[in-house]
Amino acid sequence: MEENFKMIAKTFYGFEAILAQELRTLGAQEVKAGNRMVSFVGDLGFLYKANLCLRTALKILKPIHTARVQDEEALYQLFYDFPWDDYLDVDSSFVIDSVVHGTVFKHSQYASQKAKDGLVDQFRNRFQERPNVDLNRPDLRINLHIQEDFCTLSLDSSGASLHHRGYRTATNIAPLNEVLAAGLIQFSGWKGEVDFLDPMCGSGTLLIEAAMMASNIPANINRKEFAFEKWTDWDADLYEKIEESQLKKIVNPSIKISGSDKAHSAIEKAKINIENANLTEFIHLEKKDFFQIEKESEAPLHLILNPPYGTRLEGDINALYQGIGDAFKQSFSNTQAWLISSNLEALKCVGLRPSRKIKLFNGKLETRFMYYPIYKGTKRIHKLNKD
Repeated sequence: MEENFKMIAKTFYGFEAILAQELRTLGAQEVKAGNRMVSFVGDLGFLYKANLCLRTALKILKPIHTARVQDEEALYQLFYDFPWDDYLDVDSSFVIDSVVHGTVFKHSQYASQKAKDGLVDQFRNRFQERPNVDLNRPDLRINLHIQEDFCTLSLDSSGASLHHRGYRTATNIAPLNEVLAAGLIQFSGWKGEVDFLDPMCGSGTLLIEAAMMASNIPANINRKEFAFEKWTDWDADLYEKIEESQLKKIVNPSIKISGSDKAHSAIEKAKINIENANLTEFIHLEKKDFFQIEKESEAPLHLILNPPYGTRLEGDINALYQGIGDAFKQSFSNTQAWLISSNLEALKCVGLRPSRKIKLFNGKLETRFMYYPIYKGTKRIHKLNKD
């Protein structure tokens, strides 16, 4: 039976709880949320499944060693003494990604350099040859994390960040990160039970992530490769079984997923990405200004909006946000409306009291994800009708 081991799933600030829940649902053991990460336990097959299926993870790391390192020479010696030939040979390539915090090590690039020196000197002294560094497509990607003097060596099983789903080839100026988009949908509580609308859809990321969730399609099914495929213990048959098992769980959603944008170029890019994700039949697109949209029926609707934040927009950003609030009230009754923005002043102009505010980051921008439940009639009438 395959041996279990500890793993680390990296994620964005604020996403720890939803990633932990994703892991529990997927079948992980000993799930513990931390700071921008969640630790868990599983076997090699679960490592494959986590990379394939998790929607809010950025990386899956496999810790292989911990030690105390007091200075750069201790770090060099640690890498010199470690049995790297269990993972590499002289013809392999590698890269070391470092994250350092504290007063002992202050520069991640310098830490990577000292670690690299120790590793290659071991091979050179033993075999008179050494593996090469490859920054782009290495055979082994090593993660070095140092907190003060506590050092953790991990294997990066993902390679490129898991937000690189493989479907997005056409983008706007500031495309929404796929993991962020998936997290927004999960934060909003949408379960694929009511129609979904993104009326400023850009290149279609929210729509694609919503359609994949509603269809139960694995998040990274369109990726071309994972780093673990180059590991010495790569089990292609096991991965194929896991992939086949997950594909059997795909369902045909009974709800409508719609997107619109006033820019023709955005719609064309969204079409390309949706086609890349094999979701054309599940997503309805149209070129339309948000302020021209009328809700099709009184049925419940779930809406997520990622409007301009004002950093590149010409004109009055406050007026735009006021218009969004007016449109919510006038055209979107019986709607669960969510809006993300980093422009905290403009958000005040929406003119509606949010029922929930969630602090998140879109890249380096601190944002608020705001929930505006738009009732049919007044809130008081809505409550009376429920009684």
